[in-house]
Amino acid sequence: MATATTTTPSPTAIRLPKNPLALWHLLSLDAPTIAALWTWFIASANHIHLPLFSSLAMALAVWMLYAADRLMDARLLDANPTHHEDLEARHYFHHRHRSTFLTGIVVASIALSLLLSHLEPHAIDLYLILGGLVSGYFVLIHATQSAHRLPKEIAVGLCFAAATFIPTVARRPDLRLPLVPSALLFACLCSFNCLFIYAWEHPTLHPAQRTHAITRLALRNLPLLTILLTLSSAALSLLEHHAPAVPCAIAISAALLLVLHNARHAIPRVTLRAAADLALTTPLLLLLFLHQ
Repeated sequence: MATATTTTPSPTAIRLPKNPLALWHLLSLDAPTIAALWTWFIASANHIHLPLFSSLAMALAVWMLYAADRLMDARLLDANPTHHEDLEARHYFHHRHRSTFLTGIVVASIALSLLLSHLEPHAIDLYLILGGLVSGYFVLIHATQSAHRLPKEIAVGLCFAAATFIPTVARRPDLRLPLVPSALLFACLCSFNCLFIYAWEHPTLHPAQRTHAITRLALRNLPLLTILLTLSSAALSLLEHHAPAVPCAIAISAALLLVLHNARHAIPRVTLRAAADLALTTPLLLLLFLHQ
């Protein structure tokens, strides 16, 4: 069995996997699934009925963003198709099937444009603001070498959490302040998810090569920070009156990330990467308790 420290495969080695979990990851379906699930879950935990098209729009937007990001990262292969230490199986897979992914992005953008008219006007306003920030950051990381930008893992966590809470606060503005603690904890969970993946995929990278001080500090103390996140979320779930299921799910997900971290050397690399996102599907465990 391959371990989590296996070297990055060559472009010709990337095939359509038989493992459903790996396929879920390589097709960039993992992040959209998590985004749609948490968008629906946060609303349901606050007794808000969220139309299906709202979660579908979220899934389409996130898939387009992640697929485009991986295609942009894989541009390195156009100049040099040999091994790149910063590229992983998902990048080689997207590069190999880039025509299909580009077609999918076009189709998804058309479908998303048709769904926008069904969204809450206030939610669209908030998404436009968030979209502007994400677009600016997207250009920054792919078109410049700025060392002063917010670390990618932190930015992803903040934007991902904000996007999933927008449909709820757009329908219930009175919940903005009460949901801030859960939103911040979920942002931490998303960032830690990215940081764990980074640590697993770069086990031999020297700390000095991790250019941002915040990233270096977080990676050095990641298990401890995740334990603190688990305990904080568990405590909030006992104190939270509006939606205790949300911090409860965050606590379980954080604990699962720690379990994966301890077992990382025994899990194939692509499967481990997919399992990190699978750990964030804990809202499925709490379905029966949402409206009790």
